[in-house]
Amino acid sequence: MKIRIKRVYEKPAKEDGQRILVDRLWPRGLTKEKAKIDFWPKSLAPSTELRLWYGHDPGKWDEFKSRYYKELQADAETLRELSARLRRGPATFLYGSKEERLNNAVALREYLEASEE
Repeated sequence: MKIRIKRVYEKPAKEDGQRILVDRLWPRGLTKEKAKIDFWPKSLAPSTELRLWYGHDPGKWDEFKSRYYKELQADAETLRELSARLRRGPATFLYGSKEERLNNAVALREYLEASEE
């Protein structure tokens, strides 16, 4: 399974494959036409409480992932749907945060890759 990650504000590209928005909130100032989202599994995004607690504090990254993974396990049906989509071909997880390294798209990809093993 090949999952790319990029900010939703970057221009869509052919190599993106399926464009999957992994945030709970729609990106500010972006139209649906410009975003070109193929799938938006809102329930797989971190809860509002977890997102606010984390606040992109690098010192909380490991604990954020641990809490986020517990939330993901509670939505097995949507995870199955996402996994089925990912088996169909290349995909790009899209996120809105300015934080490029420690965000929920990265955590979700790590979770799915670990589940595959």
